[in-house]
Amino acid sequence: MTTFALVPGAGSDTWYLGPLAAELTRRGHRAVPAELPCDDDTATLETYADAVVAAVGSDPGDLVVVAHSFGGFSAPLVCDRLAVRELVLVTAMVPAPGESASDWWEATGQGAARAAQDARDGRDPDDVVALFYHDVDEPVADEALRHERAQSATPFDQPWPRDAWPDVRTRYLLCREDKLFPAAFVRTMLARRLRGVVPEVVPGGHHPMLSHPVELAAALLR
Repeated sequence: MTTFALVPGAGSDTWYLGPLAAELTRRGHRAVPAELPCDDDTATLETYADAVVAAVGSDPGDLVVVAHSFGGFSAPLVCDRLAVRELVLVTAMVPAPGESASDWWEATGQGAARAAQDARDGRDPDDVVALFYHDVDEPVADEALRHERAQSATPFDQPWPRDAWPDVRTRYLLCREDKLFPAAFVRTMLARRLRGVVPEVVPGGHHPMLSHPVELAAALLR
């Protein structure tokens, strides 16, 4: 049995990870969505990593850490606290040493990539539902909006504290229909920041744990 520590993205809670956790549990594994103090202005990236450790416990056994979106900034810090067999990034941000999440967008060219995607799709840049939940059933999308939480700027403005990526096997799951982090953008970012990590393509937009939890669980277990 593997313990999957599920690290959410910005401004979200464990509800978003519920369908994926249920699928992993159904397949005989332990899935632990971590509740992060995203609305606490005193909480740092280290605080987030500590919250993941507190959720899984000090002896989780065979541990895989799964990071969604902004979780890419805090999940690698878990590797400094626990023995992690594998780190899986699900349409996640990949930080550089000393770079803040606030600076990441311009440094990686995400803004231009998203603007180009918006233009191709003919999408209003302010349409949050079309950006994040275009592939999610309407009742689920409505519930997701109700679960949105305020995200403190503190961890976003903090320079990433590691001097290199952890020496842990790393995988990246690229979501085929993601409008926030389009496929070409992700491939370029990985080529520059995690050389040797070839993205694995999975179905879904930016929240595949809501739209394709079965396929996402299968990809994690491959």
